[in-house]
Amino acid sequence: MSVRVGVVGVGVMGADHARTIARVVSGGELVAVADFDSSVAAAVAAEMDARVCADGAALIADEDVDAVVIATRDDTHTDLVLAALAAGKPVMCEKPLAPTAEDCRRVISAQGALAAPVDLVTVGFMRRFDPSYVTLRDRVLSGDLGAPLMAHCVSRTVATSPGGDSASSVTNSAIHELDIVPWLLNSPIVEVSWQRGRSSVNSGTRQDPQLYLLRTASDVLVTVELFLNARYGYDTRCEVVMETGTSALTLPTHVVTDAERRRAVDYPADWILRYRDAYRIELQEWVDSLVEKRPSTLATAHDGLRAARVADALVESMHSAGGWVAV
Repeated sequence: MSVRVGVVGVGVMGADHARTIARVVSGGELVAVADFDSSVAAAVAAEMDARVCADGAALIADEDVDAVVIATRDDTHTDLVLAALAAGKPVMCEKPLAPTAEDCRRVISAQGALAAPVDLVTVGFMRRFDPSYVTLRDRVLSGDLGAPLMAHCVSRTVATSPGGDSASSVTNSAIHELDIVPWLLNSPIVEVSWQRGRSSVNSGTRQDPQLYLLRTASDVLVTVELFLNARYGYDTRCEVVMETGTSALTLPTHVVTDAERRRAVDYPADWILRYRDAYRIELQEWVDSLVEKRPSTLATAHDGLRAARVADALVESMHSAGGWVAV
């Protein structure tokens, strides 16, 4: 059995998903794409021998499409996911599921009304499939080094896309940490504080960098630095401090160069290069679950809601002079 997949939104992220489904994922077949920029859709479709649909609604309604990947702008996710649910089609939505917790609840309500044997909505929190994060989680949850006490996360990118504000840094970018931290520590985030210092000259209209303090139900304090205009490379770091030791992600490189009395590593330019394996494993698991008609191990709509609730609390703290806000 082959799952015929359509991708809505084929910019950088969506085009990479389309290529992975068409060329790498077994059991999946890319049959259609759609994008608000028809020339972009046409180019991706020609590269992958797929059809172009007029828009997302047309692709979702297409009888030749069995399942849908949504990789459009955040503010379009809710309506597109609801359309997929109305059509009874499985949908993998790139993060965030929706920009606000209220919209996530609309999706969960619509999914619940279907009473389907398996949830149709999954969310693209790909770090759950990154081999380094999986190994780190296994070490933390094993208890070999005692209970987690603190964690420190850093997420830096080369540059932001044009536009956006300080709140969108939280809802669009930091949302990854807001999902991965409770997954990593097996404990939900219950309280947050948003902090700032001096902003980069490259920050545009947003505060950049930002610092978040997160407290989990197990009383682990977590620091998160988000710096979207770090310029030097795409860099994700995470260290968990435990009773008798620490565990941390290593630099995302396989080669170290020694020359002219210096040691150097190369940083990836973007998230696709850093998380290539995670995206591949995630999409394969999604397609496998559809073929086997079973629940997938991807993040659920409820996971998307939990992350959105934390994001909403951080934005509230942002507008409350950094005060602690309960989730």
